[in-house]
Amino acid sequence: MSLPSSCDPLESSPAETIEARRDETPAADQNPANEMSRVLRTAPIHLAADPSGGAIAHWNHGPLHDVVEPMTDHVIMAYNGAIQRMERRSGRSIVSGTFRRGVVIIIPAGSSSRWDIPKPVDVVQLYLPRATLTRIADETDTFTPTDLLERTAHPDLITSRLLLSAADVLEGNTALDTLFRQQLTDLLATRLLAAHTGKAPSYQPALGGLAPSVLRRAIERLRSDADADVSLAALAADSGLSRFHFCRAFKESTGLSPHNWLRQYRLEQAINMLRDPQNSIAFVAASLGYASQTAFAAAFRKLTGETPTDWRRRHG
Repeated sequence: MSLPSSCDPLESSPAETIEARRDETPAADQNPANEMSRVLRTAPIHLAADPSGGAIAHWNHGPLHDVVEPMTDHVIMAYNGAIQRMERRSGRSIVSGTFRRGVVIIIPAGSSSRWDIPKPVDVVQLYLPRATLTRIADETDTFTPTDLLERTAHPDLITSRLLLSAADVLEGNTALDTLFRQQLTDLLATRLLAAHTGKAPSYQPALGGLAPSVLRRAIERLRSDADADVSLAALAADSGLSRFHFCRAFKESTGLSPHNWLRQYRLEQAINMLRDPQNSIAFVAASLGYASQTAFAAAFRKLTGETPTDWRRRHG
């Protein structure tokens, strides 16, 4: 998707442009999704917000020559397009870099820069509230600053892969997608504390899984009806643990993250329902909480390699 640049980069000096725009910026920082829509002059391909904090957006936009105003949340970006050079200017500071897969861009909350990107961009962005980063630091007993460093096309394959996975895993199932997004946000926050604060974290992860009774309650909740609350917050509250420690202990006990466990369980449910020829595929999709028959078919094929129709035909 192409869009014209908002101003000619030769019309005024970068420093003058940024300083002038800062004078116009309201006292309150911008909502990240709204600010990015304004700057990019387009809507995201996907935008998924989590009431417990944070949002993930997938953008495909044209060349950019504009100032991004200060935002309320940290913005972490993973690049997914063709290799290209770009430039970021903040005041009189100029930083150049090369966009390619495996690099990340970090705009700390409250910062402002002018960006000059000459070619189209495919990027996934995480909007991470400061409170979420502080919560993860507290839950992991991480004694490290929670102020993120600015990064421009900074090599970080781990963070890049984690964030880009958000564009591929969402399945059109509210429970599964919410659980995945919450796990991913917490995992990314943990990674950011370790790699992008300028100081290595000092914590020792606890070992061991969930107590049998706690694991049983968690599995009972995950096996509830499709519209039951299986959010990470609800699962953690039942266990009496933080979100971070619940996820770690659940995987220690089962070998799977809560999201992957629920995903596998829903697949088993789907297969059992498809064995009954009286159940239409649309009925199975709705019963399992998928937004549409198409979303269910895509998720089923991703896990099994075939569509529900083909699976049913092959299994008679």
